[in-house]
Amino acid sequence: MSELIENLEEYALSADAKPKAMFSQVGVVGCGSTGQRITLMIATKGIEVVFLEVSKSKIKEAREELEELLNRRIEHWGMTDSEKRSTLSRIKGTVTYADFKNCDLVIESILSKQREFAVEIRKDIFKRIEDNVSPDAIIATNSTNSIITELSAHLEHPNRCISLHFSTTAPEASVVEVVRAFHTDRSICDKVQVFTSLIGKKSIPVAESAGLITVRLFVGLISQACDVWMEGVSTIEEIDLAMKNGLGSPLGPFEFADKAGIDRLERWMENLFNEFGEQQFKAPPIIKRLVRAGHSGRKSGMGFYQYDEKERKIGVNPNIRNRADKNK
Repeated sequence: MSELIENLEEYALSADAKPKAMFSQVGVVGCGSTGQRITLMIATKGIEVVFLEVSKSKIKEAREELEELLNRRIEHWGMTDSEKRSTLSRIKGTVTYADFKNCDLVIESILSKQREFAVEIRKDIFKRIEDNVSPDAIIATNSTNSIITELSAHLEHPNRCISLHFSTTAPEASVVEVVRAFHTDRSICDKVQVFTSLIGKKSIPVAESAGLITVRLFVGLISQACDVWMEGVSTIEEIDLAMKNGLGSPLGPFEFADKAGIDRLERWMENLFNEFGEQQFKAPPIIKRLVRAGHSGRKSGMGFYQYDEKERKIGVNPNIRNRADKNK
């Protein structure tokens, strides 16, 4: 019997020879809040994800936060416990770029605070990725502020680089903004379209421009909402209510700002202001005040609103006085 098995194994495919499906494994550089949501967006669709962090302690922290995000889905009947375990089994953390060797796509998703500094860091990340992936692997950034042509121009094969912006502010959003760089091959765009379909998203072609579509328009909405509130036209709650009930928005502008992160929003605003020089993009005083106070939104428990430990809204931040209240 053992001899029969040995003979059969001679004709079996080796592990290396087995056919490999496209996008069976994806890499993510940086597993902070944005990287975590991208990781789950992909892993929940049955694709293996390898995320890179700077230390083992950061990997442990990221895995705990990923598990907490999945627990919240279970609480809201969006996932079963077995689906959670299955998703986590497809996620691996690493501290070395060499573990991206089997990835078909690697997405850079680091936290950036200053554009000039972040561009150089991202260029270095792109080079490290290129040195460790196969010639066919796609290299991407999730950044809306960095221009993909600038990030990839120094690489040996810039033709395989692209920008993929996932909306992590609204994970249920069904679109991904796709930016083709100056050097990007048309075939890479076609492959990315396959990938976005695999994770249940539609790709939206976008020309290279700071903020792309969603961030640029989102920043303008928040800025105008702050102006309306500062002028005493209405309260924070009523402005949000008007947008939700009047225009059918799932969240009001201040609720959206808290969900995205006030500190993140300030960075977007300052980057767009530096890029275009238009006053509409400059961070309003209330945004700066909240950031200085450490009130960055849901994740800190305090933003325009205050939240409990499960990020449920309690009421308006008591440190913010509604100017419209004085007119009542």
